[in-house]
Amino acid sequence: MSSDQTAPPSKDAKPKKILPLRERPRRGKDSKWQTPALRAPDGMNARDVAVSALFSVFVEKRAFDDVFNKAAATRHLEPRDRAFARVIAATVLRHHGELRAVISRFLEKPLPEHQGRLEQILLSAAAQLLFLQTAPHAAISLAVDQCRADKSAERFAKLTNAVLRRVSDQGHAILATLDPVALNIPAWLLARWQATFGTEVARAIAAASLMEAPLDLTVRSDAAQWADHLGGIALPTGSVRLSGAGRIEELSGYDDGAWWVQDAAAALPAKLLGAIAGKDVADLCAAPGGKTAQLAAAGARVTAVDKSPGRLNRLKENATRLGLNVETLVGDASEFAPGRMFDAILIDAPCTATGTVRRHPDILILKRDEDVAALATLQSRILDGAAASLKPGGTLVYCTCSLEPEEGANQIDRFLAGHPEFRRSEIDAAALGLDPSWLSAAGDLRTLPCHLADLPAGMTGMDGFFAAKLERMA
Repeated sequence: MSSDQTAPPSKDAKPKKILPLRERPRRGKDSKWQTPALRAPDGMNARDVAVSALFSVFVEKRAFDDVFNKAAATRHLEPRDRAFARVIAATVLRHHGELRAVISRFLEKPLPEHQGRLEQILLSAAAQLLFLQTAPHAAISLAVDQCRADKSAERFAKLTNAVLRRVSDQGHAILATLDPVALNIPAWLLARWQATFGTEVARAIAAASLMEAPLDLTVRSDAAQWADHLGGIALPTGSVRLSGAGRIEELSGYDDGAWWVQDAAAALPAKLLGAIAGKDVADLCAAPGGKTAQLAAAGARVTAVDKSPGRLNRLKENATRLGLNVETLVGDASEFAPGRMFDAILIDAPCTATGTVRRHPDILILKRDEDVAALATLQSRILDGAAASLKPGGTLVYCTCSLEPEEGANQIDRFLAGHPEFRRSEIDAAALGLDPSWLSAAGDLRTLPCHLADLPAGMTGMDGFFAAKLERMA
């Protein structure tokens, strides 16, 4: 029997009153009953999943979503435990530089090379203490237990206890003196943003990128009504934004296919294609399928292309839930040669995704400066190849969720220089609810994480997206 299971009561046993978690007392260090500041699961499983996922990201350099989902499934976490594990891990990824700076104040020497998962345990517990308001006793004692359960880290159990007690006592004061932008954003990435956008805007981008993103929905119809129904707000661009929405599957309208999850910025590129009802549209690099759903819901005959069979299967499942008819094709977009022509093509090209740090903080750990050039080369192949499948007079929209010019404006300039049959097509900002400042001098769309800053707390920001609308001249 695992530590998370309990034996069935005997027939003679009296039923024991179980208090809801928010009412359960906890013993503090002075043996007085205390209520935890964060109503979070007390068990080890959630924390173990968080530490396991963090180890995979920091040490094995693997994508967070993949490793977290696998770890959570292996431990069979309940939804509440899963949510707690995810918020711990995401908090560490967003604030890893600050957390390391605080922890290092209480270490006489750097952690040894062979430490097992010690650093991830310390980071996880420090995140609970400094950002998640977890009761110190729970965060510290369970971190010590985690060390003892790790053969390579068990000799550091006493060190862990001592360091985390000092983090609990002094960490907030130290944290207040630190620069989150300098510590959490990789130097190479911050330097790039400064060169592209200037120092002030770069810091605004960085600060916004370190904030947790709200939940955005693309609705089939009547955004204002759905915003009122779900307790959110309707954005000028037509998306519905929620804060603290809970489990997505439990929201009204999910089972009916009335909406799907999609960042407000990610919902814009498909709209650039204009009226597409009855047209043949290719959606390249289509998974996870938010843009595919937009195209199909607008009445297009959509061919969704992605090289990952698994991701394409999830796209088909989502399309079925939404009641949308989509043709899917497993294939590499850089080798796209369907043997037929399309009225419109949407390319959501693979990129460094530096505009989506709010939703994918592991980008801060996994991406490298050299990735930009490598992905720009791939984007060029996809863009050049797709052009041959567009009918004369057709529209091609190229987009990436990167903030790097090599993956955006520079890519379009290169393409137009080699394809004189194409030209930029005007984007009607007013018709799409766009702030005119989101259009570049060349007429391309450029959103930033620091946009929509005038909304209520917890509702600000959007992903950083680039999109260009191109026309193949007849």
